[in-house]
Amino acid sequence: MMSGRGVVNRLAMVIAAALGCAVAAAPLRAEDGYALWLRHAPLEGEALADLRAAAPVVVAPPGEDDSPTLKITRAELAQGLAAMQGETKLRATPDSLPIVLRCGRARGDGQSGFAIAPQAFAGRRALAISAPDHLGCLYASFALLREVALGRPLHAIRLGEAPAMPLRMLNHWDNPDGHVERGYAGRSIFDWWRLPERLDPRMIDYARANASIGINAVVVNNVNARAFMLEPRYIAKLKRLADAWRPYGIRVFLAARFSAPIEIGGLARADPLDPAVRAWWQAKADEIYAAIPDFGGFLVKANSEGQPGPQDYGRSHAEGANMLAAALGNRGTVIWRAFVYKAEDATDRTMQAFAEFVPLDGQFAKNVIVQVKNGPLDFQPREPFHPLFGAMPNTRLMLEVQITREYLGQASGIAYLGPLWQEVLGADTGRGGGVVAEVIAPVGMAGVANTGSDRNWTGTDFDQANWYAFGRLAWQPALSSEQIAREWAAQTFTRDPQALGTITEMMRASREHVVNYTGPLGLAHLMGTGHHYGPAPWVCDLPRPEWNPCYYHRADKDGIGFDRTARGSNALGQYAPAIAAQWADPASIDLRYLLWFHRLAWDAALPTGRSLWAELVARYDAGVAGVDAMAAQWGRLAGALDAARHAAVSADLAIQRREARWWRDASLAYWQSLNGLPLPEGAAPVAESLEAYQARNFPEAPGQ
Repeated sequence: MMSGRGVVNRLAMVIAAALGCAVAAAPLRAEDGYALWLRHAPLEGEALADLRAAAPVVVAPPGEDDSPTLKITRAELAQGLAAMQGETKLRATPDSLPIVLRCGRARGDGQSGFAIAPQAFAGRRALAISAPDHLGCLYASFALLREVALGRPLHAIRLGEAPAMPLRMLNHWDNPDGHVERGYAGRSIFDWWRLPERLDPRMIDYARANASIGINAVVVNNVNARAFMLEPRYIAKLKRLADAWRPYGIRVFLAARFSAPIEIGGLARADPLDPAVRAWWQAKADEIYAAIPDFGGFLVKANSEGQPGPQDYGRSHAEGANMLAAALGNRGTVIWRAFVYKAEDATDRTMQAFAEFVPLDGQFAKNVIVQVKNGPLDFQPREPFHPLFGAMPNTRLMLEVQITREYLGQASGIAYLGPLWQEVLGADTGRGGGVVAEVIAPVGMAGVANTGSDRNWTGTDFDQANWYAFGRLAWQPALSSEQIAREWAAQTFTRDPQALGTITEMMRASREHVVNYTGPLGLAHLMGTGHHYGPAPWVCDLPRPEWNPCYYHRADKDGIGFDRTARGSNALGQYAPAIAAQWADPASIDLRYLLWFHRLAWDAALPTGRSLWAELVARYDAGVAGVDAMAAQWGRLAGALDAARHAAVSADLAIQRREARWWRDASLAYWQSLNGLPLPEGAAPVAESLEAYQARNFPEAPGQ
């Protein structure tokens, strides 16, 4: 992908190629990461010979209903297949293999999927792309190009796919001033100041990347929403985006501030049962749909972290959501976040969402979705799955995950999140609804976006893999995270089998390394205040208890861990009995969740044969060693990859090595200040004093 005038030139070249016109070869660009997984790098060896022998051409049968989506489909196929032959246009021969587009007349939503299979055309062999609608054909074109990029010959490609869930959404935490909350890849990609008159060409490349992995919805603004984004001047801006993204199958959603009737509507209240408030929202919805007929709807964060909501008026979440749902009617959807917690709630913070929402099961309107984070706390490197999954059978639930790495190293090093999401998608709820993937299948999956203004979109090259993996898992959650990693790496870096094996292994293990050096054995929420950067388990004096790391680890001279059994907060009781039974006994629980649910003495014996203290130190050391191993593996790939991106990732890994040691040493220094225990024999000493680590300050850290 290119930006600015380069996009226009590229598209002109693609369209010309699709029409059979001669065009001049474009100069090669340096590898800077902008092209993401859509590089379409030339094939080599047998794969290249097979593609050239097939000499494919793209054919739309006469009378095929045209649309912007079909034009994009033809252009993508022509450009991608030509590029993988090292050409700028497809070159027809008497033996060319026709790739025939058989797309239903409906513009459609792509939910019915597509098929790719050999089929006769005009008395000769051909490869047919079939779909009930135009968007299905676009999805099929990207799937076909992916298969070819992975080295599969055209004659061997047979695919039949449909998305596992209807809503596959990115949530942007972008503010209209260009700042991105918890963003580590530069400023926002949305240029609200110059919209609607000027549409940044990057918006088209962004839509193209999303469509290539099946993402079909985007919330364009922060859940901590600004009311003025509902004003007419912003509706015009939103319309320009919606019009640009429509051919790619992407519907726009807007995060709505619940108190907007007061802030921009001149009303005295925002009570959802007040007729004047309901009328205001109805008029606002009508105004939006007049401009954007396929507007997706509203995402709402209410009565959480100080945001306004229906509870300000003694109303329930259901009453607030249903008021907005009535305004949208059958035109759109209200997505109501279940991430709620309050300072005045004295119970375990991880229990609050369950306590507030389960009693409301069955009370939400049909066009309301309750969006639930993967775990009950807040996107930590590891959490047990959220107990709401399976506990609200009469409510439409949607999974929310975080693609941006707020708690997993932000934008340094490598932390591939496919395994994290696979853990939650495959978690058995124990309540008859099956695994989490089955609970959310009728609704969808949302990811907090990690894109920004950096040239490579995501801050580090490997963070692109998390954007990619989110789309692939939302489309097909049965895919393995390892398979996704391999196909991403092959399209993004290299097809060399040995290098691919190394990169895939690095990615597979990377998230576990981060867990080990930041929060082993179920520890969580140990990061610095505000910016969430680096270790700060010693913070105990913040005004709200649940903001403090001490609230979560509860360490003292006697032990460490949060007792969430019946003897403690009984958060374990929110899970189905069969699941709770698996985690109730510290002697048999999966050690990954040990200190999440149990408080143990430092000298408690673990099944590993070590004491709790010795096991903690071993896990921290394993995290550091794992990052060192990744850096060494990457270093050995220097000759197999382009020099610029290899150097950039090497620098990222150097940062991660330093940060892994910082986390390990600062954490151990603090735990030792409490338990007074020496490090186990053979463990490396802590590099600095606890006071030195506590004195570190980062007011300029991204995400502050």
